[in-house]
Amino acid sequence: MLHHRPGKRRVEPGKRTLTHWVLGTNRMSEQRNAVVLLSGGLDSATVLAIARQEGFLVSALSFRYGQRHEHELACATRLCEQAGVTQHVILDIDLRKFGGSALTSDIAVPKHGTVDEIGAGIPVTYVPARNTVFLSFALAWSEVLRASDLFIGVNALDYSGYPDCRREYIAAYEQMANLATKGAVEGDLPIRIQTPLIDLTKAQIIKQGLALGVDYRLTTSCYDPTSAGLACGRCDACLLRLRGFAENGLVDPAAYAE
Repeated sequence: MLHHRPGKRRVEPGKRTLTHWVLGTNRMSEQRNAVVLLSGGLDSATVLAIARQEGFLVSALSFRYGQRHEHELACATRLCEQAGVTQHVILDIDLRKFGGSALTSDIAVPKHGTVDEIGAGIPVTYVPARNTVFLSFALAWSEVLRASDLFIGVNALDYSGYPDCRREYIAAYEQMANLATKGAVEGDLPIRIQTPLIDLTKAQIIKQGLALGVDYRLTTSCYDPTSAGLACGRCDACLLRLRGFAENGLVDPAAYAE
C-alpha cells in the first residue's frame, strides 16, 4: 500500500514538476528530480539535506517493512515537513514474513557498553538484502518520475558491517540498474546511485549535516527504542551515533531512555 502524506500535492506519474529560469539565458530549464531513501535516521536525514543543497527536486521514499523501530517513520515524516518535501511515499512491505534479522523478528538486538565492544562480523541486525529491496523500489519509482539520481545514506566506515553498505555493492547495483531500465537502455535516463556519506565517519556526517541545517532532534537511530520512541543508548546504532556527536564536542539531541 502507498501512503501519501495528507494535504500534500500528489504528482502524476511522469509529470514534470518544476521549472526555473537559467541565469543569463532566455530559456527554461527543468530542475532535476531525485529519489531519496529516507528512513528517518541520522544518515538519511543528512543525505536529504545534501540532495536539496545540490539543487535536486526531492521525492522521498520510506518503508514500513515490519521493523521493530517503526518509530523512525514518524521521524521521516517530520523531516519531510521541515524540508518542504511535497512528495513522500511510505511503502508497506512486510519483511517479518521472512524474518532472519533482529529488526524483523523476535531475535534480541545486541547491546554493548561501548563502541569498542561491537563485533567485527555481520551482526544479527542485518536485514537480508534490505538495501537491494529498497533500491529496487526506488529504481522503479525513479523511472516514473524521470529521475536519474537515487540517493542512499550507506556508510562503510562507522557502520555495523552490513555487506550492502559497501562501495563494491553500490557500483554493482548501479551497473545492474543501467542494464535493467528502459530509460537507461534507450540512453536518455542513465541511473546514478548517489552515496555522499560512504567514506565519512559518523562525526564527519554530523558536522556536514549541521552545516546544512539538519535538525537531528527530528531523527532516530536506535534499533530497539521504547514504545514511546526513546532510544536505548546501547545498540550498535546508538553507540556509533553518540560517539559521533561526542567527537564534535556535542551532546546528542535525541531522547534516550537511560
